[in-house]
Amino acid sequence: MLATTGCGATESARNAGGKGLRVAPATFPVSLNIYQYPAEAAVQGPVQHVLETLVARSGNDYRPLLATKWSQPDDHTWTFTLRSGVTFSDGKALTADDVKASADALIKAGSSLAPLWEPVKSVTATDAHTVTITTTQPLGTMLATLSLLPITEAGKATSESYWKEPIGTGPYTVEEWSPDKQLVLSRNAKYWGAKPSIPTITYLNIPEESARITALSTGEADVTNGIGADSVGQVEKMPGVHYATRPGYSYEFIWFNSSRKPFTDKRVRQALWYAVDVKQVVGDLYGKQAKLAQAPIPQPVFGAPQLSPYPYDPAKAKKLLAEAGYPHGFATTIQWASSDDTNQNSLGQAFVSYWAKIGVKVKPLPKERSVWLDDLNKLNWDMNLQGNTVATGDADYTLGRLYTCDAKRMGYCNHQLDTVLARAKATLDPAERTALYKQASQIIWDDAVGIFPADFTVDLAYRTNVTGLSIDPAGRQSFVHAKLAH
Repeated sequence: MLATTGCGATESARNAGGKGLRVAPATFPVSLNIYQYPAEAAVQGPVQHVLETLVARSGNDYRPLLATKWSQPDDHTWTFTLRSGVTFSDGKALTADDVKASADALIKAGSSLAPLWEPVKSVTATDAHTVTITTTQPLGTMLATLSLLPITEAGKATSESYWKEPIGTGPYTVEEWSPDKQLVLSRNAKYWGAKPSIPTITYLNIPEESARITALSTGEADVTNGIGADSVGQVEKMPGVHYATRPGYSYEFIWFNSSRKPFTDKRVRQALWYAVDVKQVVGDLYGKQAKLAQAPIPQPVFGAPQLSPYPYDPAKAKKLLAEAGYPHGFATTIQWASSDDTNQNSLGQAFVSYWAKIGVKVKPLPKERSVWLDDLNKLNWDMNLQGNTVATGDADYTLGRLYTCDAKRMGYCNHQLDTVLARAKATLDPAERTALYKQASQIIWDDAVGIFPADFTVDLAYRTNVTGLSIDPAGRQSFVHAKLAH
């Protein structure tokens, strides 16, 4: 792999017929190993141009990609037929063995998505173009899981050297990879599908937001994202630049440790939600970058219902506290990771100020991220503020993973909720799953297991001569259909 300077990579992109696209992402990929970082949009975005999956999400449904069709002979079996004539960029034909090896490699990597494969009993290459997956139970999340399984060549994905220049079936190949500097992708001449218009995509590592905005303004970069609320107005006024947002899979929330008093009483938890003018706080802090949450999961997620937000009602909050035995309030703490974004710190401080008005004295405990995470997992906290992302875009990833009794994430256990979530996971009918996740969300909402202030948007800022680019709710940018005019 040839390593070059940032300037060289930029010139490479510029001189490719004058049609190279330059992208300055808010977060530069730390690696190309998507099995090690399967839920990181910063890694997924570039790598999805190189490695493809069997199916791809399309709204709340799935469309064929490397698999042309699939069926379910019974509730525990899925059969996938692979697309004919597909080769990796090195010329090797795609076979069912590659799919099986890819699943094995992702699970072996011990990634955050490995638990999604626990209900999978086996992945079998029935023949060269047929994959059979058997499960221990009916699995309504199967397609969501497969949409996050990039297919690699059998026997290669376990090698560290492979991930310096991963070989896939996608529309682009890795031309240059210089960690912490730049990544250059080149159009795959052997791609099975329609060839992309743009021959090269160069990802530039420009960590500072102000520098990325300047690069966009001067034309040194064609695309960027992650524009802070204070900078949106500046970007929107730039000549030759367009700024767009869409609802995303990420959200902010506050959990109560329901195993600790006074949070064992749901009236206390509800009181702290009623005590805050959440709509005002979210609007002031995030502007266009967030919307008031209507469920424990963001609205674009499959299974997300539209619930009624808790209104700002300090009188009701005080009444609930009195009923719970705390007429004069109480003292407690809230933790968050100090290394996270400044808006999270501001959000925490805003909530603390509102709680003080009803007699609840909350001491903020910003912690170094590793300490915060250790305390979070040990339930060594009273209240916890953090952000999260529904990586699969399916409600089960969050509700079924975090809110069961077995999860032991926030000291909360509700056997009725467990039953509903288990049924939802094992249900194959999408409409029935949606109804069950609405029921589960309502239980979490009414019990005030946490406070759910904001669903975040994802954004793109780009030169107006770029068309056809897209960003999905997970924040993954795609340039497969993009065009660049000069």
